[in-house]
Amino acid sequence: MKAAVGSMESLSACFIALSVLTQNILLSETAHLKIGVPENYDGIFPWYLTKLLDLPLTYSDLTVSGDDEGIFGVESGFLYALKPLDREKQPSYSLQVSFTKSMHTQSFTVEVCVIDKNDNVPVFLVESMRGSVQLGLLKGIPFMQVEALDRDDRNTAHADLRFSLLDQIPRIPASHMFSIDSITGEVSLTEDGASTLDPEMCGRYKLSVMVQDMAGKANAFFSTGTVLVEVTGNAWASPDPVRLQENLPGPYPIPISQVKWSGSPVEYSLEGEFPEMLFTINREGIIYLNAPLDRETQDQFHIDIVVERPDGREIAKPVELRVMVGDANDNRPTFPQMQYHTVVKELATKGTEILTVQAADNDDPKTDNVRIFYRLVGQMPETPRNLFRVDRDSGVITVQADSMEGTAPQYTLTITAEDAKGLNSSCTVIVKVLDENNNPPIFSHHEYGPFHLAEDSTVGTTVTVVSAWDADEWGGDSWQVDYRLESGNEEEAFTLVTDRQTNEAALILDKVLDFERENEYILVLSAQNPVALVRGRYGPASTATVTIFIDDINEGPVLSQSHYEVTVREGEEPGRVIATIRGYDPDSHPIRYSLRGDTKKYFSIGKYSGELKTVQALDREENSTYTMEVVAEDGRNSSLSASTLVTVHILDVNDNSPVLVGDYSWKYLCTPRWEDQALVLASRDSDGPQHGGRLNFSLRSDTTVRSNWKLTPINDTHTNLSLNVPYLPPEVYIVPFTISDSSSPPRSTFINLPVTVCPCNVRGNCRTAPKQLQGMPTIQSTVGILLGTLGFIGVILIVIFVRLSYQNSTPPNKDCQERVPLKVSL
Repeated sequence: MKAAVGSMESLSACFIALSVLTQNILLSETAHLKIGVPENYDGIFPWYLTKLLDLPLTYSDLTVSGDDEGIFGVESGFLYALKPLDREKQPSYSLQVSFTKSMHTQSFTVEVCVIDKNDNVPVFLVESMRGSVQLGLLKGIPFMQVEALDRDDRNTAHADLRFSLLDQIPRIPASHMFSIDSITGEVSLTEDGASTLDPEMCGRYKLSVMVQDMAGKANAFFSTGTVLVEVTGNAWASPDPVRLQENLPGPYPIPISQVKWSGSPVEYSLEGEFPEMLFTINREGIIYLNAPLDRETQDQFHIDIVVERPDGREIAKPVELRVMVGDANDNRPTFPQMQYHTVVKELATKGTEILTVQAADNDDPKTDNVRIFYRLVGQMPETPRNLFRVDRDSGVITVQADSMEGTAPQYTLTITAEDAKGLNSSCTVIVKVLDENNNPPIFSHHEYGPFHLAEDSTVGTTVTVVSAWDADEWGGDSWQVDYRLESGNEEEAFTLVTDRQTNEAALILDKVLDFERENEYILVLSAQNPVALVRGRYGPASTATVTIFIDDINEGPVLSQSHYEVTVREGEEPGRVIATIRGYDPDSHPIRYSLRGDTKKYFSIGKYSGELKTVQALDREENSTYTMEVVAEDGRNSSLSASTLVTVHILDVNDNSPVLVGDYSWKYLCTPRWEDQALVLASRDSDGPQHGGRLNFSLRSDTTVRSNWKLTPINDTHTNLSLNVPYLPPEVYIVPFTISDSSSPPRSTFINLPVTVCPCNVRGNCRTAPKQLQGMPTIQSTVGILLGTLGFIGVILIVIFVRLSYQNSTPPNKDCQERVPLKVSL
């Protein structure tokens, strides 16, 4: 035994302090007092436990009852004990305290609860314990349990027990074959134990075990014990495979095998890929078959037999039962498809294979149940007979007749497949007799025509329709005819268009005819199949001749070009030939030329020569392009004509000088100079980009001008004019510069531009009026001139009105009163 750490005196002192200072005093409405007192007190007696707070200030006859052993007493309002308490002997006391007040006896209850101390050692219920472990038990599955008892309070750590394994004898085949659950005391195999346990190597083990209280802490009491473990064999093993015939007649269920676990009570269950309840197992381990088996659905089963404890924990590895299903001839042979389609050539010889049919039997392929025999049982149409045969064993269908020529285009055969038991099924085979090209096409006529075509016949005109007859199957490739123009169509004036529905070919005009070039065509046609002839050859009957005569028609003139592009320099002298329009008449008639669309009469054309000339000098700036139509008429029939477009492009000549664009009189520059302030000057040149593309600004070669002003180009037509010095006196300056184009030699314009320079406020606005440019009128002089002019006009009007008033001194009558001017009073 191991003693508790620390002296009993110190513990007693602690418990006294606990009872006196921190006792839990609960006084309910019924005057019920409850206190806790530690057991095994070894101090001075009487041991005062608590002050009775419920007593009045004055009382008499204080007594305590309910203690048969005379342990408790009361004095001066205190409850005391005369000897130590033992929780294991009596855990609590119910005392009745009585007293007298005002001649009346009163009482209340005091509950004394004995507080437990760890004063008991845990002990095993059995000093020498025995158990047995079965071979095959899984690790962690308990096979026995050790039990111990501690008399201390179960609700405290004093009775919180922990189990441990101290030693194993012998330590073979591994030193740690067993383990014990520290809380429950359950003994089980370790991983080494489960995998290496062997009763032949070691049939008995002696285990030393220990139990501790205080949850196994360092100050715990403990005791030890011995466990003897017997290793026993086990009948738990996979049963022999079972072979069952399918479709067993029953009755069901049928027992088919049995397993058994040696040792503790267990429960069995089955797992595997099989329908629910097909196989079941009872508590004795007998396995039953509950319904007929079908080998074709599943020919074998792998059933896992699981053994478990009643609580559901698996205790050993599952064993396997293999069930093999024997075959019974219960399946008829079936074809993968009910109908087959195949073809046979009409020239096929006897013995030609056309198709192989194969039926399948779901019975066991290792037995004769799957041997299949084939028979030809029907043919539609029935005649001629014996056209086909089917091999009895292989299902190969062959041609039985010497030839298929002249037979029906299609036959339907019925084939049966039968096994040794006579179970059978059938399928149909549709045999299409494939036509072969053994007949060449033959024209219905050897010669066609002659035909007459007008020279002006439109393209697409049908000349005639030819046809060739073919004796092969209608609509097939061997019946189709490809028509060809073998000769006479070297200019490709004609083409053939075949109607595949009728096998006829239309001879179509494919090009415009020209009587003067060709007035007769003799075409040789051939007819052939698109597939090769397998027998015979193409002969004269497969060719035909078509004769065509062309009738002459008066045709209009033809121009050599549909569009003419001409260039002329602007300002060039009139009368020069700028282009010659060429044309010809197929009938060699003269051609007359005329212009259409030249509304301003800038051009003329020679009536018979076709020479196009200018009538007056052209200006590119007025119009850079002229488009007109030249009409060529037949000299003998003006209704026959042809036309072409002529586009005349005027080439630019540098005949315009650049000019300054815009009004700059209201603009100004600030002095002192503002950064980035400038006048943007714009210019324009009416010539094309070749001559007026980039315009150059340059100041006059004057030292003062170049020092005061600066020109900075912006783009091809704009430049910035700005001050070149920090300060210029405020006034209006004349800035002389030149604008030149980019031609060689260039054309230039000299400019004197007035530029206002003035002081500016912070917003960039002029603060004072600029100085009047010398020679320009002032505002005052302008107003004076205007007033003088108006005064002079007024004097003249007064004189006129006075003269009129003297000439018409007679008063007007009422009829003409409204027509007389009003008199003016002077």
